[in-house]
Amino acid sequence: MESNSQDRNLPATERKLRKAVEDGQVTRSQYLSHLAVLGVGAVAVVALAPLMLDRLQLHMARQLSFDAAAVREPQDMLSRLQDMSLSSLMGCVLFASIVMTAVVLSNISVGGWVRSTKPIMPDLSRINPLKGFGRMFTKDKLTEVGKMLAIVIVLATIGIVYLARTIQPVASLVMQPSVAALQYMGDWLTTGMGFMLMLMMVVAAIDVPLQKFLHKSRLKMSHQEFKQEHKESDGNPHVKGRLRQRQRELSQSGSVAAVPKADFVVMNPTHYAVAIRYDDKTMSAPQVISKGADLLAMRIRDLARSHSIPVLQSPMLARALYANAEIGQDIPTTLYTAVAQVLAYVYRLKAALRGEAPMPGDPPEPEVPAELDPLRRTTAAAARP
Repeated sequence: MESNSQDRNLPATERKLRKAVEDGQVTRSQYLSHLAVLGVGAVAVVALAPLMLDRLQLHMARQLSFDAAAVREPQDMLSRLQDMSLSSLMGCVLFASIVMTAVVLSNISVGGWVRSTKPIMPDLSRINPLKGFGRMFTKDKLTEVGKMLAIVIVLATIGIVYLARTIQPVASLVMQPSVAALQYMGDWLTTGMGFMLMLMMVVAAIDVPLQKFLHKSRLKMSHQEFKQEHKESDGNPHVKGRLRQRQRELSQSGSVAAVPKADFVVMNPTHYAVAIRYDDKTMSAPQVISKGADLLAMRIRDLARSHSIPVLQSPMLARALYANAEIGQDIPTTLYTAVAQVLAYVYRLKAALRGEAPMPGDPPEPEVPAELDPLRRTTAAAARP
């Protein structure tokens, strides 16, 4: 189900921002492009005008110069025309290249370089009259219309004021020498262009941050979209749970090789088996070096017996260690006492087998906190009303 725009109040994630760039949806300011065209174009005209006028004057002089050789060789006139056309074309290409470069750089400075062909791919929905009519009343379109009206009003005001103050001197140019009149007209046009560029600079300075704000608003996400993206990025929780379970099983099966190093194995008696090792010189607490359930528990038991490692039956301790201790990690502090009781028994048993002490009695029944025994937790939860 697609969320309404009113529900989109979360900022776009990095993944959505990257997807927008791949689709060609980046910040663009057409008024900054207009400023680049007008500003760089005006500078290019001023810079190239002397050179182009000199070349034009040279070619016009050649075109208007006739002699007997030109009359005898008509091809010479065609050659002059080709030279003049080529010079004009080169000037136009140079001017267009400068302006185009300025436009490209102005767009890159706002939204960056985009390597995507999706914006230019054919899309029939763009010519759908109903969708087009609906897009006419969006927030972006209304903002654009408001900006255009404001610019037209300001530009018309500046133009009217400028013409009102300069129309009298311009009208009197017909009485001035041609050189002075042309110079005045050039200054008059330059000043008018300067006012226009100043207006476009102000508009661009306002439009660039406005376009960035609108672009971020368009990419905002709803809570449902955010959850869906998080699920797609991190994977389905059930699938992840199965993967973790599989990784745990592989880790446990690989740890069977460490069983011969254990001090003892505790079982419950057939479903779980946990191998414990403790070295007071290198370890701060006993560690689980192997554990497993069902068939893997039987393998741990058989391997321990084949290496004369004591296998003790303590269902609650076996379940608690299996559920709360990880392979290669210290046992939980709440199980220190229970494991210490078993270790003490194992040390006495090994001493008796070596003939250094009498045989101990029955194995202890260590007390395990109820919150660490998964079976007792489940039973207690089921007993609650």
